[in-house]
Amino acid sequence: MAKRRMPSLAGRRVLITGAARGIGAALAERLHERGARVALAGLEPERLAETAARCGDAPWWECDVTERDRVEATVAGAVDALGGLDVVVANAGVAAQLPMIGGDPAVMERTLRVNVLGAYHTLRAAGPHVAHRRGYALAVASLAAAVQVPLLGAYSASKAAVEAMGNTLRAELRPYGARVGVAYFAELDTDMTRRGFGTQAASVLLGGGPAITGVTPLKVGIDALERGIAWRSPRIVAPWWVGAALPLRAAIQPVMDRLVQRRLREALEVARGERVTLTTEQPGDAR
Repeated sequence: MAKRRMPSLAGRRVLITGAARGIGAALAERLHERGARVALAGLEPERLAETAARCGDAPWWECDVTERDRVEATVAGAVDALGGLDVVVANAGVAAQLPMIGGDPAVMERTLRVNVLGAYHTLRAAGPHVAHRRGYALAVASLAAAVQVPLLGAYSASKAAVEAMGNTLRAELRPYGARVGVAYFAELDTDMTRRGFGTQAASVLLGGGPAITGVTPLKVGIDALERGIAWRSPRIVAPWWVGAALPLRAAIQPVMDRLVQRRLREALEVARGERVTLTTEQPGDAR
């Protein structure tokens, strides 16, 4: 049987949050290369301007996704600049280690504000504009939404909520012909991964080795995103084995719980005394 040809991305109007670096910046450049018209939102204006320049001087906005009014203004600006919207990628997110007992509650609070409310504000504001037969909304979750490990309770909780919002929105946009996807990644080679696993507690937990599942080249994730956006897929995974892990989450969790026990007590004690920062500095964050 002949392989189906991937739909063209040429002319698609795409808004990406968290586009200053990492997944967001790389995705913007890839979609631009494929002929899409991209608009960028993020927190770091210098990085955003550099990414926008590589994307044909794409329009961009400095935008804190925790501020609902600012997100609404950014979406409105993108719609005006692009003449409409076909795709929104709710990608902005942060992470920081957090022992559930003895950790800094501010990490949980800020992570939920950025990852959960930020995704909600983005999907809510862009939803009416992608609610058409070519429309697509993508919520970037994580494998952490399905399988949880110690020290990532805040991040895992936030990404489980993103998964839930994406699944709910999928049903709600179906009557309009639009589709909704949820993206699940293991550790990709980004600043977030390097900073998130660059703590003393993580080093103790992992025995000085790499991330639990290994680190996957960023290109693998961007390839998956390109395909998923082109096909308006309900789920996007990278690397490939994440797709097999999702339906087995209930069986994998107790195995993971046992695997991390050897150095866990020492890692928790280190984490409770270690000062950490979010993987992307936030406005007004005095941490």
